[in-house]
Amino acid sequence: MKKKLLAVALMLLAGCATKQYPQAPAVTAEEAAAFDCRVLDQEIASARSVQHEIDETGRFDVLTVMGFVGDFGLGNGIAKSRATGKAQARLHQLSQLKAAQCAGAVTPAGAG
Repeated sequence: MKKKLLAVALMLLAGCATKQYPQAPAVTAEEAAAFDCRVLDQEIASARSVQHEIDETGRFDVLTVMGFVGDFGLGNGIAKSRATGKAQARLHQLSQLKAAQCAGAVTPAGAG
């Protein structure tokens, strides 16, 4: 009986073990209109930081094990894939916006 309760408890915990990845929103029309070259550089740096945070969150840990026990790791894999896709999409949008708005602008050395 205790083994059954332990098994049920582990399954319930595993179901809650999906890692929480940062989500990068798409660039809105309002943002695109308001961003200047300096702000775009900051936003690109922020988007790269989100990508790094996704990589760090995706490292192997206890939640990875618990997620694997519950659903063979599918939940964590899907969550990471979605977060990575959103971060890449935002970075791509920001890079395109910067190329369009800042083509002739001089940027400081080492920026963007």
